[in-house]
Amino acid sequence: MLAYTYIEHGKFGLLDKPKPVLEDPRDAIVRVTLGSVCTSDLHIKHGSVPRAVPGITVGHEMVGVVEAVGTEVTNVKPGDRVTVNVETFCGECFFCRRGYVNNCTDPNGGWALGCRIDGGQAEYVRVPYADRGLNRIPDSVTDEQALFVGDILATGFWAARISEIAEEDTVLIIGAGPTGICTLQCVMLKRPEKIIVCERSDERIRFVRAHYPGVLAVKPEECRDFVRAQSRHGGADVVIEVAGADDTFRLAWECARPNAVVTVVALYDKPQVLPLPDMYGKNLTFKTGGVDGCDCAEILRLIEEGRIDTTPLITHRFPLSRIEEAYRIFENRLDGVIKVAIVG
Repeated sequence: MLAYTYIEHGKFGLLDKPKPVLEDPRDAIVRVTLGSVCTSDLHIKHGSVPRAVPGITVGHEMVGVVEAVGTEVTNVKPGDRVTVNVETFCGECFFCRRGYVNNCTDPNGGWALGCRIDGGQAEYVRVPYADRGLNRIPDSVTDEQALFVGDILATGFWAARISEIAEEDTVLIIGAGPTGICTLQCVMLKRPEKIIVCERSDERIRFVRAHYPGVLAVKPEECRDFVRAQSRHGGADVVIEVAGADDTFRLAWECARPNAVVTVVALYDKPQVLPLPDMYGKNLTFKTGGVDGCDCAEILRLIEEGRIDTTPLITHRFPLSRIEEAYRIFENRLDGVIKVAIVG
């Protein structure tokens, strides 16, 4: 089968690999019908994910059809259309029992697919702990509607859930990339008084204004003054940092009011400085990623009800055989790209 593979630092390639097989009675084999490219895939390529294993098939955003299941799998069966969770979790360890599935202590726990074990930018993928890692897609929901459930939508939903958003709040989201837009949609479900999106790209600001007319948008250089002017107490009540640029971590806490919550979803290429003397007295609460992706069933329900729709994010579609072109366009932000779909 074709599989897009992490060959070495800075190099991915489309290789011919054997089709995966069941290795454990809790496994499932999924035929990938639709996948996508994530910024985290680029972090692997550029060496920012040291735990990534050369030789693995990359990719962790996907939906597909169950092809085979192990003897202990009970929640899905061959023929089911499913979303695939970015995280592998046993459901039984200390962290899983408390909902912290990103920190599952299983050897393949946490972000494994497309990082430490073969992922889904391929024709087939093996999913460990399939009863927890797969969710059936309702018949009325399309593959494109469900594509981001297991990763960036789960991230946005988790970020909104842990950020303690109240209806009287002003919420600042830094970054209007794919994860930022998913976070925006999930924050909107909380109905805060005001939502502000900070974004550098003119194209993405236009996207926000076109699709979410009630949301305010501002560029980074104007963000601090704009947020203070739009806030009652000298800054945002909640800041969610999704961009991960060189200066966005500092921007996040500078735009927060005293005693605010700052939730950091972004994955950075470089270490960030926590300048405690500069922020002394702000009494901020920081919450950091990665995502605990255990809300996928609820997210699918919200999609089925029409309360979440991420299909406008899919701006480009490619077959697996042209995945190199998809990466080139996505990585270099060409042709107005937001997300690419890889058709199996």
